[in-house]
Amino acid sequence: MQIGMVGLGRMGANMVRRLLRGGHECVVYDRDAAPVAELVKEGAMGSGSLDELVQKLAAPRTVWLMLPAGEVTEKTVATLSERLAPGDSLIDGGNSYFKDDVRRSTDLAAKNLHYLDVGTSGGIWGLERGYCLMIGGDRATVERLDPIWRTLAPGLGQIPKTEGRPAGTAEQGYLYCGPSGAGHFVKMIHNGIEYGLMQAYAEGFDVLKNAASTELPEGHRYEVDLGAVAELWRRGSVVSSWLLDLTALALAGSADLSDYTGFVQDSGEGRWTIVAALEEAVPADVLSAALYTRFRSRHEHTFAEKMLSAMRHGFGGHLERPAGG
Repeated sequence: MQIGMVGLGRMGANMVRRLLRGGHECVVYDRDAAPVAELVKEGAMGSGSLDELVQKLAAPRTVWLMLPAGEVTEKTVATLSERLAPGDSLIDGGNSYFKDDVRRSTDLAAKNLHYLDVGTSGGIWGLERGYCLMIGGDRATVERLDPIWRTLAPGLGQIPKTEGRPAGTAEQGYLYCGPSGAGHFVKMIHNGIEYGLMQAYAEGFDVLKNAASTELPEGHRYEVDLGAVAELWRRGSVVSSWLLDLTALALAGSADLSDYTGFVQDSGEGRWTIVAALEEAVPADVLSAALYTRFRSRHEHTFAEKMLSAMRHGFGGHLERPAGG
């Protein structure tokens, strides 16, 4: 298929590469010309503006946005909605708030444009591992673009099928979650859970690290090799996961995580998850605590916060940014 990609950052550029490998034709645009030029060398068709990108796409056009949530996405959606034609599709693959998707979908439907929200997980490793896709919008458009989802998704791979689970796209790594907003809603909860999982690892390793404290009775002190424990738990343990894999990598590179200060950002989805829990009157004790810990990390830093920073850098390439930076 042919698709336009707007936003060639950590994930957008690699998504283009995966699509090119899958035989799709990609027309790309970024306000920074450098990644456009690089992808042109790899087989993509470059464009110097949104107008040029739209002109180079054949109808019905499909344009995928991989931009930061908020004003930049809002403005780009508005700009493209004035340039696309009835029957064209616009996909937001960033981390937009699901309520914004509902509004945008209604606005674009009035122009006979199809708007899809696609929660995308995979970070900087997605080129090789594939991207987990959580899709919202009208089902007919989602089904028409199935070759795109199938190429970007990981596929069945080495993960065994769940016994008793009927076959479907979920086992391939992509899922139609429902009407507009549903994709980003599921991704929002995914990221809220991610906060909690990361916090659990971080606190556990902090306890292991402080087992050597001189404030403990001598017979109760342990010099635990944190990197070795992370490696151990990756193999056969019930707490094994990709996040633990990234923890092991970080500890192998720096046993005391001295490259990290422990200043931990939150990307928005954690906050929105708590808002959704409040609106639904659902207790979310662990997810709330994990979010509040990130707030605290900007004032005081522990080994646990350094580990959170290391995991965020591991899966998404997120760099620490000081307050006000």
